[in-house]
Amino acid sequence: MGTDQVEGTSYEQRVARLEQIIEITRSLNLTLNMRPLLHRIVEAAQELTDAQECSILLVDRKSGELYFEAATNLPGVQSILVPMEGSVAGWVVETGQSLVVADAQHDPRFSFSSKADAQSDFVTRSILAVPMISRENVIGVLEAINKEGGVAFTEEEVELLAVLGDQAAVAVQNALLFQQSDLIAEIVHEMRTPLNSIIAYSDLMQRPTATMDQRKQFLGIIQHEAERISEMTNNFLELSRLQSGRASLALDPVDLNTVVLMAINVIKPQADGKQIILAIDVPTALPPVMGDAQRLHQALLNLLSNAVKYSDPGDTVTVSARGHGEFARVKVADTGPGIPIDALPSIFERFYRVPGAERRAVGTGLGLAITQQIIEAHGGKIVVDSEEGKGTTFTFTLPVKVG
Repeated sequence: MGTDQVEGTSYEQRVARLEQIIEITRSLNLTLNMRPLLHRIVEAAQELTDAQECSILLVDRKSGELYFEAATNLPGVQSILVPMEGSVAGWVVETGQSLVVADAQHDPRFSFSSKADAQSDFVTRSILAVPMISRENVIGVLEAINKEGGVAFTEEEVELLAVLGDQAAVAVQNALLFQQSDLIAEIVHEMRTPLNSIIAYSDLMQRPTATMDQRKQFLGIIQHEAERISEMTNNFLELSRLQSGRASLALDPVDLNTVVLMAINVIKPQADGKQIILAIDVPTALPPVMGDAQRLHQALLNLLSNAVKYSDPGDTVTVSARGHGEFARVKVADTGPGIPIDALPSIFERFYRVPGAERRAVGTGLGLAITQQIIEAHGGKIVVDSEEGKGTTFTFTLPVKVG
């Protein structure tokens, strides 16, 4: 009777695990937004394997390179390039097979990850990695690292993670297709207005009744609208690369003082032209953050550009930064007109413009969406606080260099 109870308990546990997989699959299929989907996948992997940390890596469809895209307990790993040679994930991609590494520190396929471990206080002891296969192609790798309690990963956990990997591959492909069609529809819609202006003013220029001064005016409008389309296209491509994981991010120690000063120097002529005061409040003792200096410069410049564009003569724009444990907090605050409270929930959406903002400055409505993608790709978060008539403050966090 005791044996029957043991076997019955084992069977019940297996049924419970399969029901858990079914529920997870259902939730994955309902998620078409890539970022939440990837985080749900790694959280599900951690639930199924009881691992200390889980991560997902995707293969770039054009370059064939492998990138970290999400992890449960390691901030700032998104879009880090992982070489095929000398990495566990690379071996799984090339062979299409699952792999259990019981002693990662002495496995030659772990050489890349051991370098990553050396840059943090995380120590990888064991790895379970499974391929994500869609239409017979390996599109990524799902990894579970360090099973809690220091014990080995079981055959059942290998099987469960493999099932999750298959389901995750389908969900990721569906999200990519949805994302592409959604973005294309939006960019076509946004380009329609400037294209119609170019067509209309080109027609007016060709009319024999148009004077030379009118033709010069029409030509200026055409040039402005063409530049607007060019900027929109570049921003759209940048956002698309960031959202799909094709934008490669460096992971190096970055001095925030340098990033701030470079961004201030770029925006200063525009601020001086509008008689706007720029202020910096960043201590020299601030620890370096881990990230991509060029992308962080781009994100900060986007915030500064917006602050200057929408502020009035005599207003002040201040960049400040402070260290807070494992993160640094950066603020870009202005004393401008502020943002209506009903517009705040949509401020980071693609192509969103605050009603009436076009009277103050032109824009594509993609700058803040790009900034949010950059900050989140570094393992940080960005929020906005604003009150009409009193100004706006954007605050974002970045992980600092450990050790």
